[in-house]
Amino acid sequence: MNEKEGVAESDHVAPSSVPPSVRTAADLDAAPTAYGDQTTPLARAIEAELRARESVNFQDPLPRPAATRVMVVANQKGGVGKTTSTVNLAVALAQGGQRVLVVDLDPQGNASTALAVDHRRGTPSSYDMLVDGMPLADAVQQHPDLPGLFVVPATIDLAGAEIELVSVVARESRLKKALAAYPLIGSQDEDRLDYVLIDCPPSLGLLTLNALVAGVEMLIPIQAEYYALEGLGQLIETVEMVKQHLNHELSISTILITMYDARTNLAAGVAEEVREHFKDQVLRTAIPRSVRVSEAPSYGQSVMTYDPGSPGALSYLEAAREMAIKGASA
Repeated sequence: MNEKEGVAESDHVAPSSVPPSVRTAADLDAAPTAYGDQTTPLARAIEAELRARESVNFQDPLPRPAATRVMVVANQKGGVGKTTSTVNLAVALAQGGQRVLVVDLDPQGNASTALAVDHRRGTPSSYDMLVDGMPLADAVQQHPDLPGLFVVPATIDLAGAEIELVSVVARESRLKKALAAYPLIGSQDEDRLDYVLIDCPPSLGLLTLNALVAGVEMLIPIQAEYYALEGLGQLIETVEMVKQHLNHELSISTILITMYDARTNLAAGVAEEVREHFKDQVLRTAIPRSVRVSEAPSYGQSVMTYDPGSPGALSYLEAAREMAIKGASA
């Protein structure tokens, strides 16, 4: 079989090829209920959506970690669902009773848009924090609807931060210094933050380097497509270099498979390859391709508030629960 034939064959519909370790919203509750037969994926998807719309899923509070988990969400390849995952996991964790801070380090400001916070030029932002040394507390905004969710927005000024930081002393540790000075990070107080999620730009420049130096854990979203694996090696090499020279605490703790299409051999193959390499670091829950997930940011919302009963929302809720349980037991 030549390469072209292999690619074409991988796009054929093959539901039976999905590894049993991969699950999406359709698999959240496989037990028979009043809604009927649960033996087919369609029936399970309908069951999950109906239960979500009745607000009986995921109502228990998530377990709080022993200390603030500072997680860097990064992948230098664009279009893998990095910002989408940051936003939706943050909202899902906040809905589960966690106190979450999102630090937007992407000059595009997409996370700030999706979380409905002000990020016009002149707004106190991650740019002021990194370049001008503004205290993190002065740049934090409260999410308009979720009391446990906070955001440090990104403005268009951040686009020039890479150049401006070149001449700054200790330029790679500016974010780490800002986080260390914030009293709600790392403390044992009841009001402390449980999670800090740092959304990075799709590159391995100074902004991403600042995040890697400041973080303790790394969350890598990986699209369930072949090309998504090509840049992964370079990202891992960068992480190892940072760990060796700048941040000994950094580790890849979480891999999230996104844009998963259970109908194709290709998605199943990519997921299986990722799981073979990263083992338990990969969340069992994969995020399916979803129109609702793509639509939500245009309304200034996460998919959890835009369409709580959609498969994408349910999958992010389950991924957040899985991530919280793993972190609490670590």
